[in-house]
Amino acid sequence: MSVQETRRSKLDALVQRGIQPYAYRFDVTHGSAAIQACHAELEQSGERVRFAGRLMTKRGHGKAAFAHVKDREGLQQIYLREDVLGPDAFAQAMDLDLGDWVGVEGTVFVTKTGEITIRAERAELLAKSLRPLPEKWHGLTDVEIRYRQRYTDLIVNDEVRAVFRARAAIIRSLRASLESRGFLEVETPALQPVYGGASARPFVTHHHALDMKLYLRIADELYLKRLIVGGLERVYEISKDFRNEGIDRTHNPEFTMLEFYQAFADYEDMLESTQAMLVETVKAVHGGLTVPFDGTPIDFTPPWPRLTIREAAQRGLGVSELPSDERSLRDLARRAHVGLDPAFGYGRILDEIVSVKVQPELRNPTFLVDHPRETSPLAKAKRGNPDVVERFELIVAGMEVANAFSEQNDPLEQRRAFEQQAKLRERGDEEAQMLDTDYIRALEMGMPPTGGVGIGVDRLVMLLTDSRSIRDVILFPHMRPEDGNEG
Repeated sequence: MSVQETRRSKLDALVQRGIQPYAYRFDVTHGSAAIQACHAELEQSGERVRFAGRLMTKRGHGKAAFAHVKDREGLQQIYLREDVLGPDAFAQAMDLDLGDWVGVEGTVFVTKTGEITIRAERAELLAKSLRPLPEKWHGLTDVEIRYRQRYTDLIVNDEVRAVFRARAAIIRSLRASLESRGFLEVETPALQPVYGGASARPFVTHHHALDMKLYLRIADELYLKRLIVGGLERVYEISKDFRNEGIDRTHNPEFTMLEFYQAFADYEDMLESTQAMLVETVKAVHGGLTVPFDGTPIDFTPPWPRLTIREAAQRGLGVSELPSDERSLRDLARRAHVGLDPAFGYGRILDEIVSVKVQPELRNPTFLVDHPRETSPLAKAKRGNPDVVERFELIVAGMEVANAFSEQNDPLEQRRAFEQQAKLRERGDEEAQMLDTDYIRALEMGMPPTGGVGIGVDRLVMLLTDSRSIRDVILFPHMRPEDGNEG
């Protein structure tokens, strides 16, 4: 008989004896952290505690046994005695399987070995586990199982729980920083009739009642800027975005973005705000500005250096000056082993050179600035140099963590930029942005000077939790179908 069959037979036996194997509720008075912190007072007063969690270990000694039960805060030792529980209740407790959820009631004492323990006067099955824990419950190492069965991963790997607690703390800190600066949290549509705000392929769906094509948003940007037009002036959103692209160490089709927009600001203001907010977040999570990542420290001490895209491309190609024509630049890129799509124009080629040859080497926070107009259709041209735009990308440990513009608020210029994107689509660039006529209409109502920033929350969490893959910081990352099963 298999382990699962044995457990199922135990379940049937419980039901036949009139014992409810799946309880409705249990009143918990103390978690493991409170018991550990207040054990002296609890022991002295004799106060009864009610504690619940998952049974992780059990070892018997005749008519007595010790067990470890795990709640959200940690492990708690339980002491079970036949003469305290009674023969039937003790037998039922000893018949529990590892992985079962249990509730216990009793008093707290400290064993001779110094372990804080609950002397159980009552033990109750709360939920029967029909599947066993991994053989070595303290360490599930199969990556596929960890990602696909995150519930099992969370049961057995405390460090994984710590990552997602840190993730929550990071988001709280970002939200607090924005709230303290007078930003309003808003919600914008996830289903959009026209996708935009980024260069990416969307997921497409169909609304049957309206008989229309809709897209899962690839960015929040255009709707948030509509709110700036409406006079909200400072807005932000922490949301799920979706891009129909590949899966790798830093990309997941569904991901979390923070975008915030500020009226009367430009990209210089947003650069300073981004730096200040992230410094606050790093301090809140780590207590300092040096963060370990992938074996070496990252220093978040401001001010962070800047590097123009042209300077970066020159560094990547090992030249002192870049050619001015697309063909020569493409030839240089190929000789440097940079793969290029034939649809790429001059600006996309520059961007690809930097992404392949320079970005992976930028470890400490670095701002890449002065991007080509071709790759930044939603940004304003740079004052004094109209060939580039007022934009920065923040790179940390080779990853793009933030992207920001002085937002284009001239409706005529914005329309021309969209029309140029349409030409790129005709050349075969599937990620070129679409014309959004309603967004143009909003700009025609008048949008004040505005700065905007997008921060990749998942990548920021990777950096601050020393996680090598984006799948380590997303509770349920996308996976290929299991054994051909798409369900």
